[in-house]
Amino acid sequence: MRRIPVSGNLTSPRIRLVVASAVTLTAAMGLAACGTSGPSTASSAKGLTMWALNDQTILKESVDAYNKDHPDEKITLRLFANDDYKQKLRVAFGANQAPDIFFSWGGGALNDYVKAGKVDALTQTGADTDRFTPSVMQSATFDGKVYGVPANGLAPVVLYYNKKVLADAGVEPPKTYDDLLAAVKKLKAKDVVPLSLAANSKWPTLMYLEYLLDRQGGSQVFTKIASGDASVWKDASVTKANQYLQDLSKAGAFGDNASSVNYDQGASTALLYTGKAAMEVMGTWEYANIAKAAPDFLKNGDLGYTAFPTLPGGTGSANSIVGNPSNFLSVNSATKNKSAALTYLKDYVLNDSQADAYLAAGSVPPVKGLEPKLAAVKSSSDKDWLTFVYDLVQNAPGFQLSWDQALPSDQADPLLTNTDKSFLRQIPPAEFGTNMSKAGS
Repeated sequence: MRRIPVSGNLTSPRIRLVVASAVTLTAAMGLAACGTSGPSTASSAKGLTMWALNDQTILKESVDAYNKDHPDEKITLRLFANDDYKQKLRVAFGANQAPDIFFSWGGGALNDYVKAGKVDALTQTGADTDRFTPSVMQSATFDGKVYGVPANGLAPVVLYYNKKVLADAGVEPPKTYDDLLAAVKKLKAKDVVPLSLAANSKWPTLMYLEYLLDRQGGSQVFTKIASGDASVWKDASVTKANQYLQDLSKAGAFGDNASSVNYDQGASTALLYTGKAAMEVMGTWEYANIAKAAPDFLKNGDLGYTAFPTLPGGTGSANSIVGNPSNFLSVNSATKNKSAALTYLKDYVLNDSQADAYLAAGSVPPVKGLEPKLAAVKSSSDKDWLTFVYDLVQNAPGFQLSWDQALPSDQADPLLTNTDKSFLRQIPPAEFGTNMSKAGS
């Protein structure tokens, strides 16, 4: 299971939310007869209902603040476990008993509800949408209209490195793919795993393909795939991205035991901070994991981080990023309390105090103008890290949502399976696209 910063402090584990709903909204309509425990949006003349996940501590604080200021129009918040939430939301919409405000992953799952006419579009006037980072808003924008506001912190994928290990091998942090291959050769000569990878979990391997395709073909390639054109999986850039991944694997970039390493056990993280591995491609939640497991590693300044390398001849922007832009809050089009819902979204979600809370938790909220707050962070290591993440996202022309979240979940298993097969070189590069094209048809 991937992880994303949602609550707590720099020493707390971050639970990264997994793939979105397993059934499209059309199928969900057929579940209406099954009933639901969800509250009806028509059940109260005043007040709002809102659903989210039970690990959203800082988000809950925004609801508490709203309720204190609006005792006659309170938000009734229901919190769910991840898997329960996906099913209950799907059934509730099918039964016309969905909450006024609901939490989602954006991307294809949210767009299913949008296409079914279940979500209200938001405007700058109504929800102050311009205050959020543009690249993040792409995951909640469909046909030029915005259907959600960010609800928590940013989680782009970056390249971490052990400064001592690189220095001992005479290696600089790689800026290009060729630099990376050259570093692999030098690090192997030092009996160091060049890139720590929990390939047993499969989704960490997917991060490489996401970046390699984005760098090779540009963000528009996967955008077309996510919009429903499965034939684009057979594009030459997808094949090339798989070739790059297989070249890394063949060169020994991931060591000999990557397929036996599971991310949730913390082994891939430990390889980095113990010096057994030189680098790791992972989401920003890894910083908090390292801070908890090896505080001296951070204190001594041994952790480095940089953007994913560029590709020779690639048409994608070197500044584009992939990962998890944010989760989103959207308004049910059937709500009878739209004005109150917009007041909450505009004035209480990721407002000034919320931004402070996320920064204190080691997470960068996707809002503009954080420079003064970042400058006030007391810990120099935390300040450097938070500023790096903020600048990375602010300068990104695109922030691509992780493929296993952006795609319908009936494609998620084939995606992870074929990614693993490509990594293991069990299929030729072009076969990945052929298999995924069939899965998406």
